[in-house]
Amino acid sequence: MSRSVHDAPLPELLMPQTQLQRDARELARHYEGVFSPQTVERVVFESYASLRRTARVTAHLPSIARRFATDRLKALAQADGAVAKDVPEVLFICVQNSGRSQMAAALMAHRSEGRVHVRSAGSLPGSGIDENCAAVMAEMGLDLGKEYPKPLTDDVVAAADVVISMGCGDACAVYPGKRYLDWDVSDPAGQDLDRVRSIRDDIDSRVRRALPEIVATTRSPASGLTGSHGADKVVGAS
Repeated sequence: MSRSVHDAPLPELLMPQTQLQRDARELARHYEGVFSPQTVERVVFESYASLRRTARVTAHLPSIARRFATDRLKALAQADGAVAKDVPEVLFICVQNSGRSQMAAALMAHRSEGRVHVRSAGSLPGSGIDENCAAVMAEMGLDLGKEYPKPLTDDVVAAADVVISMGCGDACAVYPGKRYLDWDVSDPAGQDLDRVRSIRDDIDSRVRRALPEIVATTRSPASGLTGSHGADKVVGAS
C-alpha cells in the first residue's frame, strides 16, 4: 500500500520547528510586556541552532534548547532591570564548558546554599560533559548529568555581577563593567581520575575562599545588589 505525502517523514531540520515555536509562544506569554514575541522566538531558535552545532545527540535537543533559551531570557531581563536580582550572579567561563567551569558552577551553587546564582559557559563549547569530571563530582553527591556545554552569549555576561574565567586565556573576552577573577586552573580534559580529583579540589578551595567576598562585595549596605563593579579584573586570584 502506497504512503501519501502527508505520511512522509519531515526533513530533519523541520522536525523540531513545531516544538520550538510552541516553546517560544509559552515563553513569550511568560515575558509578556518585557520582550516581544519576535525577540523570544529569535532567542529560542538561536539557542537551538547554537547547541546543535556541537551536540553529539540531538534527540532531546529541543528541550535542552528551551532550558538554554529560558536562562538566556532571564539573564537578558535581569540585565535590562525588568527582573530583579535576589542574589549576586556569578558566571564561570572556560573554553569548552565541559569540565572546569561546570565543576566550578556546581561547587559554587553547592557551597553558597542559595546566596548566589551561578551560570557557566564556554568560548568554544564542547559536545558533552567530561565523564571524569562528572564522576568526581558525583563522589561529592553533585550531579552533572543534566548539564550541557553552553556557548558564551552577551546576555549571560550582561547579567553577571562577577565573571570568573578559568584557564581559557585570550579565548575569554573581557567585557567592561564587570568584576573579573581569573583562576589559573588545569584543564581536566584527557586526565585520569586522580588528576581530575585534584583539579576538583583546587576549584573547591578557590570557591570556598572567593565566596564570602563575592557575597559581601556585590551588596550595598542599604539597597541590596549593587550591580556593576567596573573593570575590576583580579588576575591569578584564588
